Amino acid sequence: MWSKGTISCPKTGEIYSYCCKHFEEGSHFGIGGNGRISKLEIRKDGKILYNYDRGLDYDGLDESGRAVYESLLQKFN
Repeated sequence: MWSKGTISCPKTGEIYSYCCKHFEEGSHFGIGGNGRISKLEIRKDGKILYNYDRGLDYDGLDESGRAVYESLLQKFN
């Protein structure tokens, strides 16, 4: 299933956008080697800060972005 939207950083209130492909069961392609998220992109102001596509492609997250990432993992992974 694909989920897209915006999320507010729990620390700063800044708005980030995300696009996530997730499944009901984890797999070795998922985040952490057994997660349910197989694809995840996080953006702020149109700039890609994080991209995972069955493996980590890019991680440019700062502290606020990391808090958003953790929130998305709790929700979808």
